[in-house]
Amino acid sequence: MNTRVKTTGWLLTLFAAGVCGRPARADALAKLKLEKLEAVHKAIQAFRLDWRKLSRSGPYKEYRANLHVHSLLSHDSRGTIDDIVKAAGATGTQVLLFTEHPSERYDYFKDGHHGTKDGVLLIPGAETNGFLVYPTQSLRGLATGTPQEFCDLVRSRGGLMFLSHLEERMNWEIRGLTGTEIYNTHADFKEEKNLIAALRNPLWLFRVVDCFQKYPQESFSALQKYPAGYLRRWDQLCDKAPHTGVAANDAHQNVGLVIRLAQGEKAGFEDALGKKLFELDVKALPALQPLRKDKQVGDILFQIQLDPYENSLRHVGTHLLLTELSQKAVWEALEAGRGFVAFDWLADSTGFDFAGRTGSRRFEMGSRVPWDKALTLHAKAPLAVQWKLIRNGRVSAESTGRNFEAAVAEAGNYRVEAWLKVAGENMIWILSNPIYVR
Repeated sequence: MNTRVKTTGWLLTLFAAGVCGRPARADALAKLKLEKLEAVHKAIQAFRLDWRKLSRSGPYKEYRANLHVHSLLSHDSRGTIDDIVKAAGATGTQVLLFTEHPSERYDYFKDGHHGTKDGVLLIPGAETNGFLVYPTQSLRGLATGTPQEFCDLVRSRGGLMFLSHLEERMNWEIRGLTGTEIYNTHADFKEEKNLIAALRNPLWLFRVVDCFQKYPQESFSALQKYPAGYLRRWDQLCDKAPHTGVAANDAHQNVGLVIRLAQGEKAGFEDALGKKLFELDVKALPALQPLRKDKQVGDILFQIQLDPYENSLRHVGTHLLLTELSQKAVWEALEAGRGFVAFDWLADSTGFDFAGRTGSRRFEMGSRVPWDKALTLHAKAPLAVQWKLIRNGRVSAESTGRNFEAAVAEAGNYRVEAWLKVAGENMIWILSNPIYVR
């Protein structure tokens, strides 16, 4: 009884504060309106019609990867490997690099996901101690020490180390890293204070269920923002030593709500992991009345999953240039910085290219290149975009179109950004890894 009164009062307080009624600022919550999502959907459909297939120069083939993925091995996920691989297939992902939360229950390397399943390469790893860790052997029982000592341990054994969640460790400087996240979906979510408050209100979920049903990807990806802080820190780190930039999907499939009919005409609320939250009288929620018919105790009255694996994996990907689909080739590409990050929910980025040229010589993303007065930078995309050439963290040139070219007048770290106009808003689409001109 006390729980019901307290919870109902809490919901009414949220309504009074305007979480579900008053117009919000231009954040993800404000974008979760059918007319706005429809406009974004139409823009995406137009991109598909305008998209042109591109041939890739050079000896490599492009493969789409998702890093920072959690499965049921992690305490905060229930995702089976079958579900995740199915989602990977639906999103054009050929490589999954897992990052389980370490536990005494399992060895994240030995018991993690290995091999190839349904054409998807599976690589085990962990999210731990501030890093995405991809070892080549079990680290169980070994002391991790300081962040620098942990990095040294993994790298000395042939593993990969990426700095994770930069918003929590902007001042870290770790020698020998493979690279760093340059975008993290969860970091975007954490900034959405209005959305987080609304998610605590089941009545709000009833209001937006049509959004997620009609436009599931657009609704999920409404949280996307330009990762200015991440990129600024990445540019600073690259100024000291090359750091491969990767996208962090931080995929869990653990945000949602289930409402079940409970004893005594109660509605039992559970989170997406099955944790019981509270109960309310069904009569206190008029929206549940039509759903009550013919239901038995324990039956689901309402269910919504806000972050299914398919939407999470499609949202953003790390495209790698590989010689073949193998772990060895993935290692080589990530070590070399041979790849780019793309928000593929907006448009298929396959075929994007950024390279340096001197005469007949070609330098891929991640290359360390001696400066030459004949050196030029070239980029192409399957759509017309706004190009921004970034040198040492500052925009040095801009243009529009499907192709970009610039002469290199001086040394520096050069990367490109490709932007699209989406329903009246400029949105980042592609982030290349740098070419380091020394």
